[in-house]
Amino acid sequence: MKDQISIKVNIADRIYPLKVYAEEEENIRKAAELINKKVNLYIEQYSIKDKQAALSMCALEIMSESLNSDSRNAVEYDTLKKQLIDIESLLSLS
Repeated sequence: MKDQISIKVNIADRIYPLKVYAEEEENIRKAAELINKKVNLYIEQYSIKDKQAALSMCALEIMSESLNSDSRNAVEYDTLKKQLIDIESLLSLS
């Protein structure tokens, strides 16, 4: 069983204590860094004063990107599945 470690990440000037698996730590820290960059971008570009509002916009953008990515992946999966079925049909004719 894997052991978890305790870390603290800073997101929008708030400290969040987390328990994570050691192999996840680097990605979690990178994610927090990217979130902070996006939050600061919203604050600078749109003159948003409230960090909570900037975080909300950041969350909306990230989820929208994720949903778009999921849709693209589903289309690619369906295309590959059809191609494999076609190949399987050709092989069964041999």
